[in-house]
Amino acid sequence: MNVRFDLDPSVTPELHDGLCRLWTDVSNAGGAVGFVPPVTHEDIRPDLLRKLTALAEGRERLLVGRDETGRVLATAYLAPTGHRLMQHWLWVYTVMVDPSLQGRGIGRALMSAVADAARTFEGIRGIRLTCRGGTGARRFYEACGYKEVGRVPGAIKVAEGEFRDDITMWLELA
Repeated sequence: MNVRFDLDPSVTPELHDGLCRLWTDVSNAGGAVGFVPPVTHEDIRPDLLRKLTALAEGRERLLVGRDETGRVLATAYLAPTGHRLMQHWLWVYTVMVDPSLQGRGIGRALMSAVADAARTFEGIRGIRLTCRGGTGARRFYEACGYKEVGRVPGAIKVAEGEFRDDITMWLELA
């Protein structure tokens, strides 16, 4: 499948709806993107609006992958740390691939596009992200070149009495 990645796309109503659909679909498929299923578009919308506000204010940047029809297939949000001693690396948040397309290399292509985008930011030497333990995400990010550099056991509560580790991953940019 041919996927085109764009950094800082214009936020049109179609993009807004595509982002909301993707986030809902990923969440309902069990993706570790801030929600526990089941969720609806209305559950996702407030968080999406916060993301879009951060984009408009320049606090985050959006990388979106779309097919030839413009359908949103993948996303990642890149954000500076905001700390004067840590301006040489970026956070990556809300990394998502359409669940129906997982296993086809789109996730790896997305993470490669994230690294390429980060390299265009002046002075950036690394990328940091976190992932939820118990999902296989750590192995995926390691396959993309990231290294586990920290872990907080039981930091994420997914249900009453059910906790997951919060894993910090790092990619050094060459």
